[in-house]
Amino acid sequence: MQELRINTSFWPWIASCMVVAAVMLTAIVAVAFVVPTETTMGDAQRILYIHVPVAWLGLLAFAIMAGAGVLYLLKRDLCWDHWAHAAAELGWLFCGLTLITGSLWAHAAWATWWAWDPRLTTSFILWLIYSGCLVVRGSIHDAHRRARISAVLACIGALDIPLVIMATRWFRGIHPVSPEMEPSMRVVLALCAVSFTAFFVMLLSRRRVQMHFDELLGDLRQQAEASHLPVSNADTCLRNTTFK
Repeated sequence: MQELRINTSFWPWIASCMVVAAVMLTAIVAVAFVVPTETTMGDAQRILYIHVPVAWLGLLAFAIMAGAGVLYLLKRDLCWDHWAHAAAELGWLFCGLTLITGSLWAHAAWATWWAWDPRLTTSFILWLIYSGCLVVRGSIHDAHRRARISAVLACIGALDIPLVIMATRWFRGIHPVSPEMEPSMRVVLALCAVSFTAFFVMLLSRRRVQMHFDELLGDLRQQAEASHLPVSNADTCLRNTTFK
């Protein structure tokens, strides 16, 4: 069995981590010390600078999941399923953070932790769809069958994305369409969105690479078993492999 070697360097990865960390630190400092305090809600209004970026990423991740699912259905390449799976995990996390920060905002603004507002309801449905997709992935062992079913579910679930986006315009609710903000607030909000998006992209790419190498390791173990070699030899083949 041939040894798998992929010559890459960690320096670009370390540099990208440092850049993302610097941008996120700048955004946090700006939220804490630069933006003015809102007169009505006070410091509770600063939740907005976390809530909006994570809500945006929850939608973006599902769009990536559905897009990667379509590409898998067209090409039958598990690489696209790795992208979809990574996006599903991160999207579930960010969508959950959207609901948590939204509840904190609702308690400060409306004196209630939850209201069946159209925007909140459609966001909760999106989180349930995320959860269902991950449960399905965990219950199917065949890789291509799992990818195929997950892709179909993602394409169907993507119908909820326009409902989340347009809920405040299509339906009557208490969620603000676009809150009034001073120019400095909008700049900091944009900075937070950019920093969180960069962090999301970094996590997405790393998780996709990890899944790719998990698949390679599984294939090598199957080859080792078929060749009557110790399974540990498969781990040895990836010992010198680095992420790229």
